[in-house]
Amino acid sequence: MNKTLLFLTVLVIATCGLIYELIVGTLASYLLGDSITQFSTVIGGYLFAMGIGSYLSRFVERGVAQRFVEVELAVALVGGLCAPMLFLTFTLTSVFPVVLYGSVLAIGTLVGLEIPLLLRILQDQLKFKDLVSQVLTFDYLGALAASVAFPLLLVPKLGLVRTSLLFGLLNAGVGLWSTWLLAPVLANPVRLRVKAVVLCAGLLVCFALGDRLTTFYEDQLYADEVVHATSSPYQRIIVTRGKRGFSLFLNGNLQFASIDEYRYHESLVHPAMVRAQKVEHVLILGGGDGLAAREVLKYPEVKSITLVDLDPAITGLATGYKELAVLNHHSLTHPKMRVINTDAMQFLAEGTNTWDVVIVDFPDPNNFALGKLYTTGFYKILKKRLAPGGVAVIQSTSPLFARRSFWCVETTLKAAGFWTQPYHALVPSFGEWGYVLVAQEPAGRHRALPEGLAFLDEDTLEGLTHFSPDMAPLPAEVNRLNNQVLVHYYEEEWRRWN
Repeated sequence: MNKTLLFLTVLVIATCGLIYELIVGTLASYLLGDSITQFSTVIGGYLFAMGIGSYLSRFVERGVAQRFVEVELAVALVGGLCAPMLFLTFTLTSVFPVVLYGSVLAIGTLVGLEIPLLLRILQDQLKFKDLVSQVLTFDYLGALAASVAFPLLLVPKLGLVRTSLLFGLLNAGVGLWSTWLLAPVLANPVRLRVKAVVLCAGLLVCFALGDRLTTFYEDQLYADEVVHATSSPYQRIIVTRGKRGFSLFLNGNLQFASIDEYRYHESLVHPAMVRAQKVEHVLILGGGDGLAAREVLKYPEVKSITLVDLDPAITGLATGYKELAVLNHHSLTHPKMRVINTDAMQFLAEGTNTWDVVIVDFPDPNNFALGKLYTTGFYKILKKRLAPGGVAVIQSTSPLFARRSFWCVETTLKAAGFWTQPYHALVPSFGEWGYVLVAQEPAGRHRALPEGLAFLDEDTLEGLTHFSPDMAPLPAEVNRLNNQVLVHYYEEEWRRWN
């Protein structure tokens, strides 16, 4: 037996094993939300299942090499098809959690069998200390390769479905070449080769059809026709077109519908712009679609706009996707505009500039990565970046559907030392939507609304601050970086409506 190729086998199967774990965790987070919970339960279940597999390996007393190849082919089948199977289950059935954790247990158990069987195959080739050290070294190197390649290369370039199928092919390839590496100790290598070749062919066909499979699943998930779909290192970006015009979804969450986005963006931008003492320098955090910037540009006094959005794929879409560029009035290519693709919290923490108006247009806090942008820590940094007489506004989810979450944002802003003015507006695609206006001191009116707005006028603007009893303030804890209660509020409240 060729020891070098067997150690290469360890490297490949370790990479594949971690890739399957990352795929299932990412897919669960994408479809179910709350990434911390999903990754924690998937990783915990996967490691537990690996322990089961390792324990079961003791019952393999004969034909160890034969069982190893069969396990490789089984991992290739179950792991390779996990992403397409889970997408299909989510779109067509109501048993997704059962299939999700069933897949975790099945893949984990099979992966847990691999290394113990391989150690037994190699036990006559090396001393025990060398055997263990070398096998585990290649195992951990494979894990490193997977963890680096998955977010930086595989998901952005291939997507979850094709990544799953590709690594299923790699596992099947391991099974196939093992029929030659282990031929002297295999009872029937030809039969195993036929199985491996058939499996490779099937997975290869599925891989070739990967984009069509993904399109099919997404067509089932969205009510309207999917006209644009891409993946970035940060999220899945979908544009649909239907009766409401076109709509943008990030990781399955609606960001806007072109038919009524003006209600959301006029309500987001103009209450802050009319209350700031000056509006010469404006900062937009998030808002990579350019629609908030469009509203800011309606004020001729504005001299510069800095837009900070983490994902260059979104700001690229805002300029490169014709319908969106027309909708945002080509705002991101305006001479007053500066676009920076970086983390907003890092940008504020490392900078020294101050702004007259800051518009915070982040996605809802449906996971802890986003929840950090709604904490006292973030808001205290934001407060330092407001110029004297400056005003900021924070989109703050729905005060109707997520009432405690909304008032948690307002409570957290107060705890950070801001004067606050909560308000809301009806956006049909979203329902009642909430915002919180903040400043270092109470902010009065300094200018009139610009002409030509479709939703806001003076009477409407005044009415935005009135809350009906079903949206009235509720007690809520402060959202802190080390205890993000907002994410828990949000998950609990929105679950009732989904």
